[in-house]
Amino acid sequence: QVQLVESGGGLVQPGGSLRLSCAASGRTISTTSMGWFRQAPGKEREFVAAISGAGITLYTASVKGRFTISRDNAKNTVLLQMNSLKPEDTALYYCARDSVALRIGEHRPADYPYWGQGTQVTVSS
Repeated sequence: QVQLVESGGGLVQPGGSLRLSCAASGRTISTTSMGWFRQAPGKEREFVAAISGAGITLYTASVKGRFTISRDNAKNTVLLQMNSLKPEDTALYYCARDSVALRIGEHRPADYPYWGQGTQVTVSS
């Protein structure tokens, strides 16, 4: 079993930055793919970014060039650096642990067995 705890969310103005952190306990996350998802009110949970066990990264088109996912295996932590934030980035952001080291193709929420509770990101002036 693995427990995931997100932090770093908050209120930021458009164009600002936030760094989300996902701390894992119970099991190492260094060899598995980790992902960030988000869910806005009234919308389905959607994929944001993922990093494989070998460090290969993948982003949804709307955040590419603005968000960066990384991992610190020594701290059993995954980070999401978010720059140039837009109002449409407002959502509850979730960290999730995959069951494989590298996922080919679509990253669906149903493929991830372990989830954190989420951290709220609000982009507003």
